[in-house]
Amino acid sequence: MLYIYVFILGSILTSFYMVVATRIPNNESIVTPRSHCDNCQKKLCWYELIPILSYFIVRGRCSKCKKKLSIAYPLLEFLGGTLFLICLLKFKISYEFFLGIILSSLFILISVTDFKYFIILDSVLIVSEIFVILVNLLFKSNLLLINLFSGLLMFLIMLLVKKIGDILFKRESLGGGDIKLMFVIGSILGLRLSLVSIVISSFIALFYALYSLYFLKKEEIPFGPFLVLGAFITLILKDNILGLII
Repeated sequence: MLYIYVFILGSILTSFYMVVATRIPNNESIVTPRSHCDNCQKKLCWYELIPILSYFIVRGRCSKCKKKLSIAYPLLEFLGGTLFLICLLKFKISYEFFLGIILSSLFILISVTDFKYFIILDSVLIVSEIFVILVNLLFKSNLLLINLFSGLLMFLIMLLVKKIGDILFKRESLGGGDIKLMFVIGSILGLRLSLVSIVISSFIALFYALYSLYFLKKEEIPFGPFLVLGAFITLILKDNILGLII
């Protein structure tokens, strides 16, 4: 039952994250108005707010204006639940489990804001870092300062990469949000694993960049989601990775 509860929690939180990720960039309140159809403004009923299932209940259309709803909503809710479940299956209820939950939440939030608006919200990073600190205080308080120092080092490393990239490419190579994001990732993974996560992130992003360039004709891609995805993969495989780099 715990696995079911964690999956449901992940899908519910993902539904909330999508509200945050679509409203805050547009300077809208995440509290009011209630969830509604973007086309006809109809307030959603309770059965239209059930993560994943509501899309199929209303057959993928607004119950009033019949406008087709994006399949991205149930897919992201399913993804959020799945990421939470992976964390539980891998780590049980532990220090790493909660770090995985933070990274899973960051991945959903940043994927929406960075792909849609090319921004990473400072508020999201601040809240995430607060949770990272709380998890450290609860489980491994002796590592708190070390992890914060690792976050600072990763911030400085990414800032240096940006400066070099700006000079080489004669344009902005990294956004400020990516640099600040690496502080959070550094405080979660530590210095060595964070460096590994950047390699993994860059490798994954390369394939998307090639697809984006040749098929979408876009020269710029959001790097934030790939940074978090790389960090999540690194956390899941950290024992194997540490065995290789130690």
